[in-house]
Amino acid sequence: MPEARLRLSFLLVPFGLFFCASIARAQQTVVRLDPANTKIDFTLGATLHSVHGVFKLKSGEIQVNPQTGQASGSIVADATSGNSDNSSRDQNMHKNILESDKFPEISFSPALITAIPGHTVEEALQGRGTSQLRANGIFRLHGQTHDMTMDLTVDNDGNGHLQMTTAFPVPYILWGLKSPNTFILHVDNSVNLEIHSEGQVVGPIR
Repeated sequence: MPEARLRLSFLLVPFGLFFCASIARAQQTVVRLDPANTKIDFTLGATLHSVHGVFKLKSGEIQVNPQTGQASGSIVADATSGNSDNSSRDQNMHKNILESDKFPEISFSPALITAIPGHTVEEALQGRGTSQLRANGIFRLHGQTHDMTMDLTVDNDGNGHLQMTTAFPVPYILWGLKSPNTFILHVDNSVNLEIHSEGQVVGPIR
């Protein structure tokens, strides 16, 4: 009898591991961003006036556990789409600064999403109303990775349709990109990004 019980225990172990893994996967919630309804604005301060422009979202999907905040996935901007409505300036940006032919994507991959006190991740994704979240992860620019934290305002209509906004500086000079400064033109060492996006909670991974 003891040997029979031991054999049964060994047989049940794989089923137990599979069951636990299934529960963990079921806790993951998927949020998919809509590129057509996402606007990525950039502002670069300069001596004469600030430069304003836009990038297009290429794709965006994240998986997050509302209970633990553990996250994965990526939000990817099309670096080649950068446009400030000035052809010569944009040509310089793409050729000499972003080198977007070599590095066509700018991305953020969240690792942990937490709620600012007074809010919860679960409420933001599964409830209704406005929540304040904070995302920690990796920002990829010009072939290099950098730790980044960004604050998010998330508005949920109660049916899983989300409107999200965030704004943060990118210290591109500190991160090794070339400076666009000339004898006449001097610009800031950081560019400010502001993102307005719509997305949908498409359900848990199963």
